[in-house]
Amino acid sequence: MPWTLRDLDDQTGRTVLVTGATSGLGLASAAALAGAGARVLLGARDPERGRRALEREPGGEVVTLDLADLESVRRAAADVRERTGDALHVLMNNAGVMGLPPGITVDGFESQIGTNHLGHAALTWLLMPALRGAGAARVVTLSSLAHRGPGLDVDDLHFARRAYTGARAYSQSKLANLLFARELDRRLRAAGEDVISVAAHPGLTDTALLSSSVRARSGAWLVLPLARVVNAVTTQRVSRGMLPQLYAATSSQVRGGDYVGPGGLGETRGLPAPARASAAARDEGLAARLWDATAAETGVAPDPA
Repeated sequence: MPWTLRDLDDQTGRTVLVTGATSGLGLASAAALAGAGARVLLGARDPERGRRALEREPGGEVVTLDLADLESVRRAAADVRERTGDALHVLMNNAGVMGLPPGITVDGFESQIGTNHLGHAALTWLLMPALRGAGAARVVTLSSLAHRGPGLDVDDLHFARRAYTGARAYSQSKLANLLFARELDRRLRAAGEDVISVAAHPGLTDTALLSSSVRARSGAWLVLPLARVVNAVTTQRVSRGMLPQLYAATSSQVRGGDYVGPGGLGETRGLPAPARASAAARDEGLAARLWDATAAETGVAPDPA
């Protein structure tokens, strides 16, 4: 049966952390969950933007979280654990950057893999005690249609040897998201845990991500108005694009390892349905290598080991 926002179950008594919750899919998802009764923690890189988000959607709580800074990730995880009393029902790894020019995080990571994958992986591992404490909790990681790109080089995550393009780095980071989500679930199942890991993607959705990507490029101010027009014509609304991740976070039909996306027109739009993962995303050997590389890069102990 089609699943819409009207099918969102009562979330009273559940606590959710949404990263990137100050705009777009993150803010819309947080508002929907809060409207269904959940206690929602809004992960925000900029506390001021977090406060402005609360003005639009009151009732949440801001957690300062910069995924491009592992020290910030550690502080945020400790803050969440303290606030929730180690009972977090859903971690929604929603935040992301796209198509940036070459750049590095404060920890020396390529900006997109650092923010989209390494920061989220570290946060997930650091919050596992809180997820276990909630019982039957979920980790929902946002991937993208762009994961079906040129692949991922575990030995060159930061483009030290390969030619860098913003699109290639974004595609790699979204493939890493999907590989991590599936590997996390495999390890949770092997350990007999009741926490599950699932992935979702929004298809083509009209968010600020494309505009931000265009604006980051040299001379982008000249093409930004055109990009906004193209974005509006070719994409679906945020209210529709958020449904796959909400479904993944709440539906009783979801199982560990699932991947959910829009069900229509090449997964670009529509209501939630099973999504297609690329061959690379289903490569368990690659996923295991990425898992180990992620632990080495972040210095965070993987959980489950």
